[in-house]
Amino acid sequence: MKVKLLFAVILLLLLSSLSFAQDDSAEIDTSAVVEELVLPAPPGNLSGVDKPNDHGHSIDLSWELSPDDGGGLNTVLQYDIYHWVPNLMLELNLVRDSISVIQKIIRKTTNGIIEGSQADSMKKVFEKLSRSELFDVRNSLTEYVKKGNKGLAEACKSYPEGGAWLFLDKKPSGTSTFDHIGSKEFKSSGFVPDFANLYYRVDAVTADGAKASSNILGPIQSSGQWYNTFRTPVVFSVLLFTLLTVFFVQKARKGADLYVRPLGGIEAVDDAIGRATEMGRPILYVLGLGSAADIATIASFTILGRVAKKVAEYQTELLVPTYDPIVMTVAQEVVKSAYLDAGRPDAYKEDTVHFVTQSQFAYVAAVNGIMLRELPATNIYMGKFFAESLILAETGALAGSIQISGTDEIAQIPFFIVACDYTLIGEELYAASAYLGKEPVLLGSLKAQDYAKAAIIVLAVIGVILAQFDFGTEFVNLFEVVN
Repeated sequence: MKVKLLFAVILLLLLSSLSFAQDDSAEIDTSAVVEELVLPAPPGNLSGVDKPNDHGHSIDLSWELSPDDGGGLNTVLQYDIYHWVPNLMLELNLVRDSISVIQKIIRKTTNGIIEGSQADSMKKVFEKLSRSELFDVRNSLTEYVKKGNKGLAEACKSYPEGGAWLFLDKKPSGTSTFDHIGSKEFKSSGFVPDFANLYYRVDAVTADGAKASSNILGPIQSSGQWYNTFRTPVVFSVLLFTLLTVFFVQKARKGADLYVRPLGGIEAVDDAIGRATEMGRPILYVLGLGSAADIATIASFTILGRVAKKVAEYQTELLVPTYDPIVMTVAQEVVKSAYLDAGRPDAYKEDTVHFVTQSQFAYVAAVNGIMLRELPATNIYMGKFFAESLILAETGALAGSIQISGTDEIAQIPFFIVACDYTLIGEELYAASAYLGKEPVLLGSLKAQDYAKAAIIVLAVIGVILAQFDFGTEFVNLFEVVN
């Protein structure tokens, strides 16, 4: 009951401020202008269209310049653009503002956010509420706005009664277009309803403040389009890449030998495992600091499976310290399956893959300790790495280990290159998972990417050649994408 009463008080404050908002934003009566002011000639032929290829809620306006803009009296300084809205829209805008104020109070950052006597009154009411009451009132006001928006289309039919002209923006002299891009979020004060009658006018304004209004544009309605024609090149590209992927995946499933460029880092894995076996020292595999949802970590799981299978065959010790509990669980299953595939399920140890900590540098310190105590023959770093990359690689180098690394974090690649023996750069990490796993979906998508890159290179070369013969612009326009 208390919350409902407070909600009613807030709405009363909002509605009482409605008349103030109307008077403040209403059309200025030019008859009250001092007689000495010379009115400029008005802009002509104001027209508008629904903005094409968008989500709706937007109108493109255009008009003819005032004869006194750059000519005639040459007095036009700017153009003021106005939008007629019904009283319901004014009311909802005030409610939206109050929702924003409540949200700021909830976040304890209200200073300097709201101004004006009515806003100050609302602020005093809001600040007396408890946190739970603030949430209740905010949700009630949000629901009020949601229901009110459904009546905007009907309210807009009342033009010219029961509404006011709201100032939208100003444009400098010489400008004859304006895009009224509204928000599609119903809780935003810039919300513009679709499929509702909209009305506009443009005023030519002089330096003295004299105004002359254009014709009234309206009713005009906005709507969203399901397809953006400016992005047609993207559609063709996606379709082409999809066809290539499906073709190569089917080809791989039929047993075709799809060529994948050999990667030095992956080719060195078998040698590194063999070296560890000869020396009787373990192999350390680090999955990085990524989560199980990161693409780099997922690719690393595939590589870990290949390494674990070879380790099981050679009967070498494997150490996999992990940073994330979920990554640990997945890695345990991957290693267990690899030992089973190698025919050595009895050799699998539960503590082969173990959890360390989720504190970044505490994890690094623990891994460095393992390196210096166990002196692994081979260190493999595959996954997502951050500031710890050089610390790990330098410690491994001091321990005398062969080091193979791979990451998609561009900032960390230079550190791995200088401190490791082999480094998979960027997307080579993903290619390695396809190269080792021989999974048809991975191989098919990898080959499709290669052909797509080849097509881009060929098109770029053609574009450069055509540019030398003044045909480059037309060719480039075929691939232009406009947001």
